[in-house]
Amino acid sequence: MSKTETVTLTNMCMIKNKNKILVLNRTDPVWPGLTFPGGHVEAHESFNDSVIREVKEETGLDIVHPKLVGVKQFMTITNNAIWYSFM
Repeated sequence: MSKTETVTLTNMCMIKNKNKILVLNRTDPVWPGLTFPGGHVEAHESFNDSVIREVKEETGLDIVHPKLVGVKQFMTITNNAIWYSFM
Protein backbone atom coordinates (compact mmCIF):
# COMPACT_ATOMS: atom_id res chain seq x y z
CA MET A 1 0.00 0.00 0.00
CA SER A 2 1.25 3.46 -0.90
CA LYS A 3 2.16 5.83 1.92
CA THR A 4 0.79 8.77 -0.03
CA GLU A 5 -2.79 9.45 -1.02
CA THR A 6 -4.31 11.91 -3.44
CA VAL A 7 -6.58 14.22 -1.48
CA THR A 8 -8.95 16.86 -2.85
CA LEU A 9 -9.67 19.84 -0.59
CA THR A 10 -13.05 21.53 -0.91
CA ASN A 11 -15.22 23.95 1.01
CA MET A 12 -18.91 24.61 1.62
CA CYS A 13 -20.50 27.69 3.16
CA MET A 14 -23.84 27.88 4.95
CA ILE A 15 -25.19 31.42 4.70
CA LYS A 16 -28.01 32.15 7.14
CA ASN A 17 -30.04 35.36 7.24
CA LYS A 18 -32.66 35.42 10.03
CA ASN A 19 -34.70 32.26 9.38
CA LYS A 20 -33.51 31.66 5.79
CA ILE A 21 -30.59 29.51 4.60
CA LEU A 22 -29.09 29.92 1.13
CA VAL A 23 -28.80 26.76 -0.98
CA LEU A 24 -28.01 26.20 -4.65
CA ASN A 25 -29.97 23.83 -6.89
CA ARG A 26 -27.27 22.09 -8.91
CA THR A 27 -28.28 20.70 -12.29
CA ASP A 28 -24.95 18.97 -12.98
CA PRO A 29 -25.76 15.28 -13.64
CA VAL A 30 -22.68 14.17 -11.68
CA TRP A 31 -23.54 16.14 -8.50
CA PRO A 32 -27.26 17.13 -8.78
CA GLY A 33 -29.49 18.55 -6.08
CA LEU A 34 -29.48 21.13 -3.32
CA THR A 35 -26.16 22.15 -1.79
CA PHE A 36 -24.44 25.02 -0.07
CA PRO A 37 -22.17 27.28 -2.14
CA GLY A 38 -18.60 26.01 -2.28
CA GLY A 39 -15.95 24.35 -4.37
CA HIS A 40 -12.30 23.39 -4.62
CA VAL A 41 -9.41 24.93 -2.72
CA GLU A 42 -6.91 25.96 -5.37
CA ALA A 43 -3.12 25.54 -5.11
CA HIS A 44 -1.52 28.11 -2.80
CA GLU A 45 -4.95 29.31 -1.59
CA SER A 46 -6.08 29.36 2.04
CA PHE A 47 -9.34 27.71 3.07
CA ASN A 48 -10.62 31.13 4.13
CA ASP A 49 -9.80 32.73 0.77
CA SER A 50 -11.22 29.78 -1.15
CA VAL A 51 -14.63 29.91 0.50
CA ILE A 52 -14.86 33.69 0.02
CA ARG A 53 -13.98 33.25 -3.68
CA GLU A 54 -16.38 30.33 -4.24
CA VAL A 55 -19.32 32.13 -2.61
CA LYS A 56 -18.64 35.17 -4.81
CA GLU A 57 -18.36 33.04 -7.97
CA GLU A 58 -21.51 31.01 -7.30
CA THR A 59 -23.83 33.62 -5.74
CA GLY A 60 -22.38 37.08 -6.38
CA LEU A 61 -22.34 37.67 -2.61
CA ASP A 62 -19.35 39.13 -0.75
CA ILE A 63 -18.78 37.44 2.61
CA VAL A 64 -16.33 38.36 5.37
CA HIS A 65 -14.96 36.43 8.33
CA PRO A 66 -16.22 32.92 7.48
CA LYS A 67 -16.00 30.52 10.42
CA LEU A 68 -14.90 26.89 10.29
CA VAL A 69 -17.58 24.72 11.90
CA GLY A 70 -16.60 21.26 10.71
CA VAL A 71 -14.59 19.00 8.43
CA LYS A 72 -16.12 16.08 6.51
CA GLN A 73 -14.23 13.30 4.73
CA PHE A 74 -15.77 11.68 1.64
CA MET A 75 -14.42 8.70 -0.30
CA THR A 76 -15.52 7.77 -3.79
CA ILE A 77 -16.29 4.14 -4.45
CA THR A 78 -15.11 4.09 -8.06
CA ASN A 79 -11.53 5.34 -7.71
CA ASN A 80 -10.88 5.50 -3.96
CA ALA A 81 -10.46 9.28 -4.14
CA ILE A 82 -10.49 11.08 -0.82
CA TRP A 83 -12.17 14.47 -0.47
CA TYR A 84 -12.01 16.69 2.60
CA SER A 85 -14.64 19.41 2.80
CA PHE A 86 -14.16 22.34 5.17
CA MET A 87 -17.45 23.84 6.27
